[in-house]
Amino acid sequence: METLFANIFEIQWQQVVMWLIGGLLIYLAIKKDMEPTLLLPIGFGAILVNLPLSGAVNQIFDGVTEYGAIDTLFQAGIANELFPLLLFIGIGAMIDFGPLLSNPKMLLFGAAAQFGIFFTLSVASLFGFDLKDAASIAIIGAADGPTSIFVANFFNSNYIGAIIVAAYSYMALVPIVQPPVIRLITTKKERLIRMPYAQTSVSRTTRILFPVIITVIAGIIAPKSVSLIGFLMFGNLIRECGVLNSLSDSAQNQLANLITLLLGLTISTKMQAAQFLTPQTLLIMCLGLVAFVFDTVGGVFFAKFINLFTKNKVNPMIGAAGISAFPMSARVIHKMGLKEDPNNFLLMHAVGANVSGQIASVIAGGLIIALIV
Repeated sequence: METLFANIFEIQWQQVVMWLIGGLLIYLAIKKDMEPTLLLPIGFGAILVNLPLSGAVNQIFDGVTEYGAIDTLFQAGIANELFPLLLFIGIGAMIDFGPLLSNPKMLLFGAAAQFGIFFTLSVASLFGFDLKDAASIAIIGAADGPTSIFVANFFNSNYIGAIIVAAYSYMALVPIVQPPVIRLITTKKERLIRMPYAQTSVSRTTRILFPVIITVIAGIIAPKSVSLIGFLMFGNLIRECGVLNSLSDSAQNQLANLITLLLGLTISTKMQAAQFLTPQTLLIMCLGLVAFVFDTVGGVFFAKFINLFTKNKVNPMIGAAGISAFPMSARVIHKMGLKEDPNNFLLMHAVGANVSGQIASVIAGGLIIALIV
């Protein structure tokens, strides 16, 4: 009984705030269906690690560190980058590169939509963040959770918890963040541009060679990205080879879902109140939003630039799908197109740009590492 009341009296207001944040994430996951496989475990974990003397996190007794269950997961899955790499196999197995292969120019939109990363790197540096921390914060703009984990962990960032939470939160909030930005920088006439889609057959040989060739090219251009891009492309090779269908299904479903759940719980180790409730965390959340917004702006304005020189106009909204948040961003653009014109189907074009963003974000992460190291 004495221990019970002692624990109650040890509760601080910061812990209560973290419980509320955890509750908000759980609400968004369940009520709003925003990335529930990730936000639900992150939210529950945020509550768990902020309980008094929680056995989920490290505690020090008589000078000896007693490792908690979630800390053990962190050391086993994130500190050595295992979870992000395994998750990329699952993501690769989910992706159909057919729309991109049938319209390769969509690769350009994936590259243009990484503008927010490099813009935010400069802004974060101006706010006084160490260059490695600034780079880790900027990679939030990749709209790619595993890449954010990989880069922040590589640089041993002091703000890895806030960075990871910001990256995944904004990924889940793509349907809220992108539409107002797109409407602000495009005209009604531009949003009504139709882009006919002609179904083009992509040979099995091309589908098999594509992940191999991309891995080799990425390894030459950005060697630091080769592990991430390699695992992503390996997952896609499993999908396309035609002889590992059961493994492809397992990677897309059981592996991806299990790793995502474990990843969500593990991220919460960095959401202890003392580490998380700081002015820097709020600034990082704001900078993460800046990165997402300028990714969208970069993609849209690149499409506008292309339209200056082409007869067949590109709907500028397609450029916004060049971020890595697959397939959320493609769905957002498709829905916006249908809202403007019920007969304007942009989905396949948006998917092509979206999957190119998945590749570009990983390469951008490798380039950031190469530039800073």
